[in-house]
Amino acid sequence: MTLDITQFYQTFFDEADELLAQMEQLLLNLDIAHPDPEDLAAIFRAAHSIKGGAATFGFTALTETTHILESLLDRARNNELVLRKDMIDTFLETKDVLSGQLADYRASAEPDAAIAKAICAKLEQLHAESRAGGAPAAPAQAATAAAPVAAAVVETQAVQGGTPPEHVVEQAVQAAAGEWADGEPAQTGQAAGAGADNNAGPHLKITLRGVGEKDQELLAEELGNLGNIVGQVKSGGDFTLWLQTDVTSDDIIAVCCFVIDESQISIGRGTAPADETQQGEPGTPDAADSAPAQATQAVEAVQAASSAPVANTAAPAATHGLFEAAAAQPAAASSAPAASTAPAASAAAPAEQDRKAAARPAAAAGGAEGSSIRVGVEKVDQLINLVGELVITQAMLAETTSTFDPALHDRLFNGMAQLERNARDLQEAVMSIRMMPMDYVFSRFPRLVRDLAAKLGKEVELVTFGQATELDKSLIERIIDPLTHLVRNSLDHGIETVEARRAAGKDSTGQLVLSAAHHGGNIVIEVSDDGAGLRRDKILAKAAKQGMQVSETMSDEEVWNLIFLPGFSTAEQVTDVSGRGVGMDVVKRNIQSMGGHVEITSHAGKGSTTRIVLPLTLAILDGMSVKVGNEIFILPLNFVMESLQPQAEDIYTVANGERVVRVRGEYLPLVALHEVFTVDDAKQEPTQGIVTIMQTEGRRFAMLIDELVGQQQVVVKNLETNYRKVHGISAATILGDGSVALIVDVAALNRETRHAHGAMSLA
Repeated sequence: MTLDITQFYQTFFDEADELLAQMEQLLLNLDIAHPDPEDLAAIFRAAHSIKGGAATFGFTALTETTHILESLLDRARNNELVLRKDMIDTFLETKDVLSGQLADYRASAEPDAAIAKAICAKLEQLHAESRAGGAPAAPAQAATAAAPVAAAVVETQAVQGGTPPEHVVEQAVQAAAGEWADGEPAQTGQAAGAGADNNAGPHLKITLRGVGEKDQELLAEELGNLGNIVGQVKSGGDFTLWLQTDVTSDDIIAVCCFVIDESQISIGRGTAPADETQQGEPGTPDAADSAPAQATQAVEAVQAASSAPVANTAAPAATHGLFEAAAAQPAAASSAPAASTAPAASAAAPAEQDRKAAARPAAAAGGAEGSSIRVGVEKVDQLINLVGELVITQAMLAETTSTFDPALHDRLFNGMAQLERNARDLQEAVMSIRMMPMDYVFSRFPRLVRDLAAKLGKEVELVTFGQATELDKSLIERIIDPLTHLVRNSLDHGIETVEARRAAGKDSTGQLVLSAAHHGGNIVIEVSDDGAGLRRDKILAKAAKQGMQVSETMSDEEVWNLIFLPGFSTAEQVTDVSGRGVGMDVVKRNIQSMGGHVEITSHAGKGSTTRIVLPLTLAILDGMSVKVGNEIFILPLNFVMESLQPQAEDIYTVANGERVVRVRGEYLPLVALHEVFTVDDAKQEPTQGIVTIMQTEGRRFAMLIDELVGQQQVVVKNLETNYRKVHGISAATILGDGSVALIVDVAALNRETRHAHGAMSLA
């Protein structure tokens, strides 16, 4: 009997992702001068567990990389290695490489051998230094070696099969020796990799890994502005395109980094395929390029992993989790470095210390195992869809029974009321399954802020609030990229250098604040900094230079919104962080596509705040049903402020023919819904119908309708997916009588009225 272990791949990938996230957090919080032994042990166990699982499944590159890292971490936890900042930097870079290798294996692809070779060389260099006495051989060169490994990406052919673990160590040592030959480090970096391969093809070959379909389209559009795209291949989340251009690799990376992370980008030279566009088959790699798919026997797989030189611990046998057994092996038997034998005293580390170190995560793992299970997102989505259909059915029943006499059918009405309560409770419970804490997003930024602040020569403290605030999973995944760009902007443009802050009488350390909070049916996310703030005069001057119609009479809000225009940037020079005017318009489009809006406030010398308002979920919303002619529309309830019937003296006509309504001394633009959607038989005069006051994006306007029908909860159906995008409509829903009602895009109508009433004067 054979055992197909590929069925356990996803479990390994999920657990490895969690272990890498835990490792990164512990490394970022580690006190280098006085490291906590328990933290060091936890970091070691994370690497050790990943290595054991990778060896079991035959993920060779992942096994080899984690083995060298594990050996260093073992020396650190046994006090044989004095930690330095450059070591922590290298460990963090290794974590990034491991994440990339996991992503490759998840996509059934072979990891990039050049990246693995580069990071293994760095780790072996640290190993050699520690064995020589713990002091760097050449501090200046060590600083050079600490440059991000992501910059060493070069295009190589996929490694056929795998390299035995002992070979990669030897190759890494040789590579390290080559890098330090003649006292000079070898040339690395993405641009160097591309330049070294200039004769490999006439085009830039750009590979983007782990990119969603919408981001692929967006990146193709942006890269098309830099040259001519002569070919492209899509394979699941991987996207490769060939660009005929004169721009440098650094320019390509800088543009792509507005949407994705630098570690997802690989650039080299190549020749475009014969077909202009090819569509790959995800999940079906060539047999020669993929890791072993199955073992003939489970025991044989474990023995093969155990006998490998780098996998010096038995793979898990009968445990509750796939990889917990590997973490529970005695330290003396599992953690000896392959390149050297640790002293006996070190191998026999204090048992009590190891026991305490192992107890903490083991207890946590046991608690997690007993209180949670892993469920595929598609199953949750299916459950939500079924609950949505139940809500629609309940509404249909309510519509049918509305004509019955309650006195004659009291039991029926009691049952309908109970059904409505149960349906709502079930819906709320199911929706809560998809809700995730904002800590899932915020936890990504300590590393980003640390690395980017060091690169810019600034001192920055990151403060987060509202990590427990929850948001729908589909939205929380889409908000990561916009927030990343806003954080990068604050670090690059907002917070000043140490010298500039001291000259302005500020603390030398700038503060960047990320916060999230619920506000009604929305979540409000803010990115704030205490930097220099936006310069109104500079923005106006730049806008005028680009031919935009601006004036000194514009409000601050209107001036700040100029930075969301495509191609707008006030940066004096273009850097790999920002300055090309690509990004803020993308941020705004992404937020609006999620049904939200973004706004900026700024004070010169005090800092800026970017505020993002999003709905908690896109699946179900509370709406106000309104009638216009014979049509029913749904207004999202969180935008509705009040409704009234105006008097004739409250209606005014402005110079451009548009109308406004006066409400308690405030003049609001009036939008007639029947004019927007060309509805016949609707009431033409505001005095005959109802005016509903709407508020969105910090602005109020009035909407003319015929009558209010009622308030109800509706299931959102994506109109663009099932039909096409309709101007002024965000989605559709099914009413209790089976008819379809359109959900009004209030934010889009607000933007139109803002443009139409930009210069308003009473007639």
